[in-house]
Amino acid sequence: MLHQKNIGSMNNKQLKTADALRGVARFGLLSIGILVFAFALVSGSETYGGGVSGILQNAPNALPWAALLLLTGLAWKWERIGGAAVTLFGIGLVVFFNFTGHNFFVSTFILTMLVVVLGVLFLLSSYLRTVKS
Repeated sequence: MLHQKNIGSMNNKQLKTADALRGVARFGLLSIGILVFAFALVSGSETYGGGVSGILQNAPNALPWAALLLLTGLAWKWERIGGAAVTLFGIGLVVFFNFTGHNFFVSTFILTMLVVVLGVLFLLSSYLRTVKS
């Protein structure tokens, strides 16, 4: 009887931890995605004359961040598949934005690595929900 109580308590702790990890991953990725998408959409539009026309012409700069938002939605619905996709996409962001050009900025590295970490949190949350104590 005591053993069953400990198992139930452990499962409850795992579920609380999994819920916390999932919440951090969801809202962290959503925050990063929305903020950086908006910045990427607007930041280069003055080159094209500004206004709505400039934003539309600058829209391709925001595509990676729109993809991140779509993957976040996928992870919101299917944690394991979406978490893996976000993690792999984040690794791609790290390589593309930090190691393909002549510039390396610590802030960009931290931002892109944060995407990887949040993707891993989705995977950990999914793992904790499937592990039997």
